[in-house]
Amino acid sequence: MSDGPTEKIVVTADGPITVSVDDDVVRARGIPYATADRFGLPRPVSPWTEPRPAVNRGPAAPQDPSRLDTVAGAVGADLRQSEDCQVVSVTAAADARDQPVLVWFHGGAYVSGAGEAPQYDADDLAREGIVVVSVTYRLGVLGYLTPPGADHDNLGLHDQIAALRWVRASIAAFGGDPGRVTIAGHSAGGDAVVSMMLSADADGLYQRAIVQSAPLGMRMGRAEMVGALRARLGELLGDPSTATTDEILAAQRELAVLATSYKSVGALPFGTRMGIAPLPSQESAVARLADVARRCELLVGHTAQDASPYVLGDPRAEGLTRAGFPGRALYRLIVRRVTHAVFGRSAQGLAAQWTDAGGAAAQYVFGWAPRTGLLGACHSIELPFLFSGSWSDAMMLGGQEPEPQLAARMRRTWAAFARDGVAGLGTRSLIF
Repeated sequence: MSDGPTEKIVVTADGPITVSVDDDVVRARGIPYATADRFGLPRPVSPWTEPRPAVNRGPAAPQDPSRLDTVAGAVGADLRQSEDCQVVSVTAAADARDQPVLVWFHGGAYVSGAGEAPQYDADDLAREGIVVVSVTYRLGVLGYLTPPGADHDNLGLHDQIAALRWVRASIAAFGGDPGRVTIAGHSAGGDAVVSMMLSADADGLYQRAIVQSAPLGMRMGRAEMVGALRARLGELLGDPSTATTDEILAAQRELAVLATSYKSVGALPFGTRMGIAPLPSQESAVARLADVARRCELLVGHTAQDASPYVLGDPRAEGLTRAGFPGRALYRLIVRRVTHAVFGRSAQGLAAQWTDAGGAAAQYVFGWAPRTGLLGACHSIELPFLFSGSWSDAMMLGGQEPEPQLAARMRRTWAAFARDGVAGLGTRSLIF
């Protein structure tokens, strides 16, 4: 064992950076992959010649606390926030050579989270023989709801594709193979992975995809809501170029309340918009994914009680949990049905669409749950098994530590898929 971390120089396509080396793992934090004006498209950063420090965590996008902080813990809460948030972190074995790459896109309903969050530290995942890249991108109004008159939208998606271009240009410097890239994401990050596959701008930048607990059923029927939110945003902000970040977040909170009147899609006010660059129209999406399926392998799944935090947050369901055995039984039935409607049915449908098009797809269900509590195998509960950061404030774990053997198995599975695709899994149906 070493006496502590040391530093070394890694030369990326943009310039040299100083990274941290601790025993067998290299960590590079807060590397800029793009820059952008407010409500503008990302553009390449200006190259540099002197070594640039990459040993401290980069910023998170401007955001309010997540509604799931009480479930998964305050992910990334200690990070500074900045509109200049287009950064990546890289974790790799110190002796990595031509290893497959997994690019991670965090969740958070497109309004919270950050790839720089300590919870997403990927040391143990990198020790499975892959290079891990965590991406931070624009969120909320700044990323997914530009005001009326703006030239572009889907800016968070544009950021994510810019990050993939950075991976192609620079990941070899960390021992990664730019020709073996798996894009992976959880919740809104999984939805974003589907958006990247729908976008021709991302073609050639990845070869495999992992979609975890993505609310794919909420991608449809959003046009009326988005139109109303954009109109109201124009009224609230006035000149968006001079509004402060705090004013934008205040407007975002009001828009989230307005969105609740739009049935189920109102639970996800912000997100990618079909028919707006770089995405095709909704009518051509099925044909587009069928084409992608023939050249991209897929792993898709969800947790057994994915919907429980959202159901439990409904006052009516909370009453059921206090109504004895019949009430708790009905609560569990509601959780099962909502989980299937929002997460399970769409995951199964995406896998079927893949195989029908001649592609290779596997599915998983994550069923581990703590011994106590009502959340069960809830949304986000698989993340502490995949990433080795501290999840000590995550109520969903019920005070337990992730089971080491199950965590090791999950990391091996994700790495095997990144390395060898569906063939590396040995099955097309996985239970954790």
